[in-house]
Amino acid sequence: MRTTMSWQADGPAATLRRMPLKRRDLRPDDIAVRVDYCGVCHTDLHAVEAHAGGPPLVPGHEFTGMVTETGPEVTGFAAGDAVAVGNIVDSCGTCAMCRAGQENFCREFPTLTYGGTDRHDGSTTQGGYAREYVVRSRFAYPLPPGLDPAAAAPLLCAGVTVWEPLRALGVGPGSRVAVAGLGGLGHLAVKIAVALGAGTAVISRTPEKTDDALRLGAHEVIISGDPEQMAAARDRFDVVIDTISAPHDLGPYLRLVAMDGTLSHLGHLGPITVETTDLLIGRKKLSSAGSGGTPATAAMLAFCAEHDITADIELLPSSRVNEAMARLRRNDVRYRFVLDLSDLD
Repeated sequence: MRTTMSWQADGPAATLRRMPLKRRDLRPDDIAVRVDYCGVCHTDLHAVEAHAGGPPLVPGHEFTGMVTETGPEVTGFAAGDAVAVGNIVDSCGTCAMCRAGQENFCREFPTLTYGGTDRHDGSTTQGGYAREYVVRSRFAYPLPPGLDPAAAAPLLCAGVTVWEPLRALGVGPGSRVAVAGLGGLGHLAVKIAVALGAGTAVISRTPEKTDDALRLGAHEVIISGDPEQMAAARDRFDVVIDTISAPHDLGPYLRLVAMDGTLSHLGHLGPITVETTDLLIGRKKLSSAGSGGTPATAAMLAFCAEHDITADIELLPSSRVNEAMARLRRNDVRYRFVLDLSDLD
């Protein structure tokens, strides 16, 4: 076993403590990654708050770093390579979804970067709030030159989560896209939709984010609390990307979808209620998405490198992880915290 330092929740208190962590020895197709930067996702916050003791929890599933060692069967990486790792670190590899390159939909469920079950030894996976991660090489990605490694880390979760529906729904030049919610997911959805050539609007509850939305490239802002603006936008958009993380009524957003268009519901993954007539009138579709398979993740990184897209981040030393969690809890971030793990040395 290998030992590294990490930030762990080891009891019911919603705080993280600096503690050593055991990593597995490298298997033949593994690489060891020195984790340099790890994004802080809302999923991490929920996991820490829900942790009730038992095995320690190390969050973190969007990180960049450098390869320090490779297993004997690894051919695509060498020590010193810059890499990125997302929220999936293994899958069955044999089901129809995996064969199609959609490991995120693995029929046996993909192995998650933390809180998952290792397919070889049954251990619980531990995440990227640590100085080292050992990962199967096919689930690591070369980090394209030119992408800032700190600002690129959130692309491996937030970025691919919005990339997947935008590409699956054929967004491109001439498409009309609206992004509901301007947070960690939403601000990247705006950047990517604009780079794909779509006319892009942001739907926000209040006018306060108008300047930011326009700075990010949006062509207009629609205030969801203004009935006149919402009425004027009815049936306008081919795709509405809903990144709102709290439970909410989908009706107002479905009414913005054009005939045969789609509302992709990404932010809140709990139960929803939909009025059938909101789908019926205009043959509208309701979909969702989550993460991406290995081909989509690699394509997303290449696209972002080509178009100079990274997340807007606030970089913090990892010793301030609990501050980041507290501020994320009250949505006090624009638009993603990223931890610098070098202080774990």
